[in-house]
Amino acid sequence: MNFELTKEQEMTREMVRNFAEGVIKPRAIEIDRNAEFPSDIFVEMGRLGLMGIPFPEQYGGSGGDSLTYILAVEEIGRVCGSTGLSYAAAVSLGASPIYYFGTEEQKKRYLTPLASGQALGSFGLTEPNAGSDAGGTKTTAMLEGDEYVINGEKCFITNASFADTLIVTAVTGKDERGKNIISAIIVPTKTDGLTISSNYDKMGVRGSDTAEIVLDNVKVPKENLLGDPHKGFKQFLYTLDGGRISIAALGLGIAQGALDKALSYAKERKQFGQSISKFQAIQFKLADMAMEVELARNMVYKAAWLKDQEKPFTKEAAYAKLFATETAFRASNEAIQIHGGYGYMREYEVERYLRDAKLLEIGEGTSEIQRLVIARQLGC
Repeated sequence: MNFELTKEQEMTREMVRNFAEGVIKPRAIEIDRNAEFPSDIFVEMGRLGLMGIPFPEQYGGSGGDSLTYILAVEEIGRVCGSTGLSYAAAVSLGASPIYYFGTEEQKKRYLTPLASGQALGSFGLTEPNAGSDAGGTKTTAMLEGDEYVINGEKCFITNASFADTLIVTAVTGKDERGKNIISAIIVPTKTDGLTISSNYDKMGVRGSDTAEIVLDNVKVPKENLLGDPHKGFKQFLYTLDGGRISIAALGLGIAQGALDKALSYAKERKQFGQSISKFQAIQFKLADMAMEVELARNMVYKAAWLKDQEKPFTKEAAYAKLFATETAFRASNEAIQIHGGYGYMREYEVERYLRDAKLLEIGEGTSEIQRLVIARQLGC
C-alpha cells in the first residue's frame, strides 16, 4: 500500500495552498460577514485551472484525477468554508454530470466553459418536499415536439445565482411498473420562464450562494437531456456519490483548519504561568482532534482513489462524508472550547468553522442518510 502522493499531486496541493493562504484567507472573515459570493476569486481560480482539475484537457480541463481535485477542495476549505463549498459544488455537481453522462456535443458546448473557468455550473435536485427523499421529485419535464417543457421548484441550490448552466432533475414519465422516471436536463440560466432568487439568510457558509429556482413552462431542446432518460435516477446517485467525497474533503479541510487554530492558540495562550498546551486536559483534546483529522483524511483519500481506479466507492464515499463532516463539527467545537471566551468572537474565526461545518452534516445527504447508505451497502 502506497500512501504517497504523486509529484503532480504534491505540486497542485502546494499551489492551491499558496493561493488559499494568499488570496482567500485574508478575505474569509469579510466573505462570511457580508454574505457575498466572491466572484473575482472564482475568476482567478479559473485562470489557475482549478475549476477543471478532474476533466480532460480536450474539454478545457487540467487532466488531473479525483484525488488531485480533492486535495484542492481540502486546501480551500481549510481557510474558507464558503469558497470551498461553492468550489466543490461547481466541479462535482455543476460540471461532473456533463462529463460523466453528456454527449460529445454537450461536453463541448457546456462542459468546456465550466472546466476552463469561464462559467459556473449548478445542480438543481432538492425541492421543498423532496430533500432526503430525492425520489419524491415533483418537478416535471414533458416532451412536446422537439422541446421539454419544465415546471417545478427547487430550493437550497448552490451557485445558481451566478451560474450559466443549471442541471435540473425532473420527472419525464413512468416506467413499466408505474414508477416515476427521473431524468437530468441541462437548462441555460438565461432561458425564459426560469427565475432564480437568493433570499436565504444562513447560519454558515454565508459567502456561498444558495438560491431558490422556479421553472414556469421553461422550454429547452430535447437534445439537452443528459444521459439515458431511463437511468436518470441512477445517474444522479452516482453524481452524489462523487459529490459526497468532495464534501468530505471540505469537512476535512475545516477540521484541519480548526486543529491548526487550536494548536497555535494553545501554544501562545498562558494561564497559571505556562502555555495551556502544557495542560493535560488541552493536550487530550488536541490529540483526539489530530487523530480524527488523520482518520478522516485516510477515508477521504481512499474514496477518491477508488473512484479514480473505477472501483465501487458508494460505501466508502458515505464513510468519508459521514466521518469527515462530523469530525469537522467536533473539531470546530473543541477549537472554540480551547480558545475559551475568545473562541466565541468572530475575529478568532473558529466560531465560523463551527457554523460552516454544520451544513456539511446536512447537505449532499444528511448524516442519517449516510448511515442508511452504509447499512444498505452492508446488506441490511
